[in-house]
Amino acid sequence: MNTRPAIESSSYPVALSASFNQDASCFSVGLNSGFCIFNSDPCQLRVSRDFNAGVGEVQMLGKANFIALIGGGKQPKFPQNRVIIWDDAKQRVAIQLPVLTSVRGVRLSRTHVLVALQNSVRVYTFSSPPELWSDFETADNPLGLCCLTSSTIAFPGRTPGQVQLVELATGNVSIIPAHGSSLQALDISRDGELLATASETGTLVRIFSTSNCARLAELRRGVDHATIYSLAISPSGQLLAVTSDKSTLHIFDIPHPSKPPRTETPNGHRRMTSMGSGGSSPGINDIDASQKWGILGRIPLLPRVFSDVYSFASAHFEIGDEPLPGSPGSNSVSTTRPPKGVIGWTSDSSIIVIGAGRDGRWEKFVIADGEDGKRYCVRDGWKRYLGVS
Repeated sequence: MNTRPAIESSSYPVALSASFNQDASCFSVGLNSGFCIFNSDPCQLRVSRDFNAGVGEVQMLGKANFIALIGGGKQPKFPQNRVIIWDDAKQRVAIQLPVLTSVRGVRLSRTHVLVALQNSVRVYTFSSPPELWSDFETADNPLGLCCLTSSTIAFPGRTPGQVQLVELATGNVSIIPAHGSSLQALDISRDGELLATASETGTLVRIFSTSNCARLAELRRGVDHATIYSLAISPSGQLLAVTSDKSTLHIFDIPHPSKPPRTETPNGHRRMTSMGSGGSSPGINDIDASQKWGILGRIPLLPRVFSDVYSFASAHFEIGDEPLPGSPGSNSVSTTRPPKGVIGWTSDSSIIVIGAGRDGRWEKFVIADGEDGKRYCVRDGWKRYLGVS
């Protein structure tokens, strides 16, 4: 008779999703039993709600009481074709937004609710009852890519690789031909002036101005194909963090349309020069600290990989190796593994990286100047947040 105990209890908590609020001061986790909210730094449990059923995605509205929920896991708490706006102060459902197909992503602001479906995006007023403000057709968007600020929304265009920018005040739509292949990640800066994009190829990240759709910079993550996990622009709008399935966190300097260039480093290397004009040429042209190939980058006719702008610092983060329990479509992001490498900037020198799954991890990184005058990205601590009380 087999008397060995089960390796893992079926009630063991599993993080189905992990995401930050708008200023990365908190992060929320969807569980197979409900959801939790943590303070980002230090990593401390803030709220825990047990529904005895799964929540596949959780999106907070700042630090307010309203939270968007989507059912997920083996036993979803809510239908997956419905967005639930949960009032945590009153411990009840405040608003329900039923749609015809499974919800792939959702974002909240104080005035709007943005719902991403497989081939469309629907924008509602944040009111009771909610009203449909507009809907937009998109290319296939299984990752539910979308961004929402107080003035602008961004999401995939009708053609793979395109981005649609919509002004909420006027309804004006701009189309940015960002990449030649399908989008993998999007982010808008907190001031709404910058858009960062990456495609499924995963080698290049591009930066655009939201005011005129001009391309300001093109940054090279690497030469080999990679799956980008997350893009995040720093609070100042002058740094960009990128994670991928290479288990590497990259940090880049980026230009900002309305801010002066960064100053010189102690060793005399310029961190950033002025932006280029127009939408076709990158806005970073002489960043010695980011020129991986040194003088080779200045030799004419060599392949562009030698002259591209690389990250000025990088660090390893933990991915782990675990399957996501349940069917591949058991959460709002239809993948076979839990989301990893989700980035949140708590300041321009402090980055939190979180990942979901059984081994839900919180990692903190800091950007600091070395004695040689260069900037480095160093891990400052880590925890398994599912065990944090």
